[in-house]
Amino acid sequence: MRELSAEARLHLYARSVSRRSGSGLHTAAAYGAFALIAAIVFGTLSVHPF
Repeated sequence: MRELSAEARLHLYARSVSRRSGSGLHTAAAYGAFALIAAIVFGTLSVHPF
């Protein structure tokens, strides 16, 4: 039973680590998307086609 308990603890630890890194990845992706949109908007405002 002790091995099963250690395996269960390892599984729970791995899930919590992946959940934390997943939320950090989502945050970085959201900030990256906003930065890309801002770069496109400000880039097109500085171009005068006419």
